[in-house]
Amino acid sequence: MSEYQSRQERRKTSSKKQKAPKKSGKKSIFKKIFLTLVVLFLVGLVAGGITAIAYINSAPELDPDKLTNPQSSVILDRDDEEVQTIEGADAREVAKIDEIPDVLKNAFVSVEDTRFYEHFGIDPRRIGGAVLANITNGFGAEGASTITQQVIKNSLLTSEKSLERKVQEAYLSIKLEQEYSKDQILEMYLNKIYFGNGAWGVVDAAETYFGKNIIEEELTPGEAALLAGLPQRPTYYNPYEYPDQAEQRRNVVLSLMEKQGVITAEEADKYQAEKVSDMIVALTEEKENDQYKVFMDQVVKELRDRDDISEKDIYSGGLEIYTTLDTRAQDITSNVIANYPYSNEDMRSGLVLMDTKTGSIRAIGETRKDESVITYATTGQFQPGSTAKPIIAYGPAIENKQWSTGRSIKDEPLQIGDANIRNWDREYRGQVSMRRALEMSYNVPAVNTFLEVGEKPAQEFANKLGMGLKDSDMVPTAAIGTFSTSPLQMTGAYAAFGNGGTYNEPHTVRKVVFPDGKEINVEPEPEKAMNDYTAYMISDMLKSVVDEGTGTDAKIPGLPVAGKTGTTNHDSAVVQQQGFPTSGIVKDAWFAGYTTEYSMAVWTGYNEPNAHYLDSNKGEDDTSKLIFKEIMSQVSEGVNTADFQKPDSVVEVGVEKSTGLLPSDYTPKDQIVYELFVKGSTPEKTSTKYEQPDGVKGLSAQYNADSNSIALSWQPGEDKSFTYKVEMAVNGGGYQGLTETGDTGFTVQNVEKGSEYKFKVTAVSDSGVSTKPAETSVSVPKEEESEEPEEPTEEENPEEEGETPPEEGNNEQGEDGSGDTEGNQGDEEEPPADDQGGNAGGGEDQGNQGNNGSGGNGEDGSGNNAGTTEPDNPEDTENTEEPAPEGNAPANAPPANENE
Repeated sequence: MSEYQSRQERRKTSSKKQKAPKKSGKKSIFKKIFLTLVVLFLVGLVAGGITAIAYINSAPELDPDKLTNPQSSVILDRDDEEVQTIEGADAREVAKIDEIPDVLKNAFVSVEDTRFYEHFGIDPRRIGGAVLANITNGFGAEGASTITQQVIKNSLLTSEKSLERKVQEAYLSIKLEQEYSKDQILEMYLNKIYFGNGAWGVVDAAETYFGKNIIEEELTPGEAALLAGLPQRPTYYNPYEYPDQAEQRRNVVLSLMEKQGVITAEEADKYQAEKVSDMIVALTEEKENDQYKVFMDQVVKELRDRDDISEKDIYSGGLEIYTTLDTRAQDITSNVIANYPYSNEDMRSGLVLMDTKTGSIRAIGETRKDESVITYATTGQFQPGSTAKPIIAYGPAIENKQWSTGRSIKDEPLQIGDANIRNWDREYRGQVSMRRALEMSYNVPAVNTFLEVGEKPAQEFANKLGMGLKDSDMVPTAAIGTFSTSPLQMTGAYAAFGNGGTYNEPHTVRKVVFPDGKEINVEPEPEKAMNDYTAYMISDMLKSVVDEGTGTDAKIPGLPVAGKTGTTNHDSAVVQQQGFPTSGIVKDAWFAGYTTEYSMAVWTGYNEPNAHYLDSNKGEDDTSKLIFKEIMSQVSEGVNTADFQKPDSVVEVGVEKSTGLLPSDYTPKDQIVYELFVKGSTPEKTSTKYEQPDGVKGLSAQYNADSNSIALSWQPGEDKSFTYKVEMAVNGGGYQGLTETGDTGFTVQNVEKGSEYKFKVTAVSDSGVSTKPAETSVSVPKEEESEEPEEPTEEENPEEEGETPPEEGNNEQGEDGSGDTEGNQGDEEEPPADDQGGNAGGGEDQGNQGNNGSGGNGEDGSGNNAGTTEPDNPEDTENTEEPAPEGNAPANAPPANENE
């Protein structure tokens, strides 16, 4: 026992001894971690130093020409041909530093680099100070880069946000400060920065905005502040387009100038109260005119919206900007817009022409007269009217519910809240197919479709087409275009229908290449917005709009065009207040359409829409359609434009026009239309709207032994116009057609004795629907056999016995051709050349048919044999035998009584 305890004690002792090293182990681990971090820091420091040295070694040299002159950005078209540059260096006038007013120099130093005269090229305090200044004085009050750094960045480097660029910028800024004076650096900066509206440098800027020569005239602190605020974002702070933003920016600069002691508080208050619009002068014609200005404005806007390209890069970074511009298409567009015979000089139009397959904008057209700053095509916000219907109503219905183009939609009076939804013609049709509703631009079916589809599916569908609709936009009347959009957005949306359901964001820029060779591809990626069946079915219906509906003015012979019209109306209060006519006017008008090659949306209206209207009586609401037609016709010349191809997911099926169901055997042909269906969603139910008509009643067949004929008669089953198909079968044989007639009776002549005749009469309506056939039969009795008379003997003399001999010369002469048989009736009328069986040949064939007494020739060629038939009036069926004409009377017959 004691031995066992000693063992336990030994174990405890051993355990205690093992705990002590654990403490020293922890310290050892912490020490190792610390040492590791120190090593990693030193390694990182060394690596960073090596990397920094590598970046410095690869930095460009200080080039005096690049430092003093802005690097022009070059614009290239779709074929990589240079079309123009974005700069004004050739006409730029520079000023020496001592010629530039002190108030202007101080304004720039106050806002851009307050310690410009103190630092050595970079300002470590400025990085933290910039954050505080922006919070205190507003965004943009102070930048993180010094003026020296900006000269380096604008002259030698790009705006790429990378460690390499930052290291090179700092190194070159220090180097620049070592080789040039502060005044020289400030002079470089003020003479090469871009101020917007084609103004480069402070001399050109003062002339452009104030009409002043700074070398000879003084600037006010307010003018100096406005100029100093522009270079940060020349387009955004453009006082002509955005006076409010420009005024806000100017006031920030004035506050900083006061803070730096450049101006007094009283001066700051005075010039902050001044309206920017009162400070600036009108742009000169030279500044306004630019062959491709409308297009270039959109190029700049797209690049300005990117994070990897600064606005300074655009104007003075020496970029190569590869665009989608088609100079031929742009020239056509500009000429059509400029020379269109507007009936009112205040009318304006805006349009975008785009490649259907890629989203590349080929041309932009705008009416720019007295207000050149308004961009109707790209940023204008107008209600699209009925051009919204494929996007908000019918497209979502096909995509989400697989509706067919023949879907029957309710078209009845509709009220939503206080709004009465009405069709443009103020009529309702009960039910109308989706194709017809879109073709004729009826409003009620579109709103009913939206209500059935739902807000969210409609919104999702539209936003996949780049519409950017908010929840607040998605009211039922959105289906008829009560939200706001631009021709740019509508062109992109419609192009997706023509591109098999693939959406390409409209764009003007393909790629940008920097002076150092760096390339940025800026083309948007294609996105699948809808199924191919939706795109094709919408396109097919929109072709109907152009071919037969409201868009016929845009129809181009030989070119497959799909498109939709749209108009909007003034509020009733505006109509009443302005004294506008209550009918025959619209607020503005649209046409959006496309081929497989080009897409275009055109808007026409007024800069002040509530002060004017488009007069429908003058055709002003057709302007957008006519502009579309003219431009699309010209740009499509020489282009092989294919039609829209039906995908395998779509099938064409004949359906009833009014029900959308499969037609029955009795559906009139003129009530059957061929519509498009999503494969697998074709109708299975057959319409019961039309029953088989009962076209024949009371069919009877009577045999007349005297004339050896069968007279058929019947009455119409309905009060309709029918053609009657008469068929006959003999002795159990198959039915053979006798005739098709509009009469209600028919006579079959010279029937075969002892035969069983069956007749079938079917009425066929004008629309081709056959009725239930009526059938009847009749048996013709066999001919009775009679004993042949004995030949007279020589002893027997009939004359002597007072008997009258047979009058052989006046018998029914079927052999010698001198007499007429009983079947030879109706000789008064020649048969029409196209009557069936009229002169079909001789013989007793029952198929030898004739009308109105036109029998075939018998064996002797003179009479009608038993196979002949003729139509007859049922009222005359009892009087089938007529006395022989006078010229054929038997020789011994008594003379005719001419007086009867």
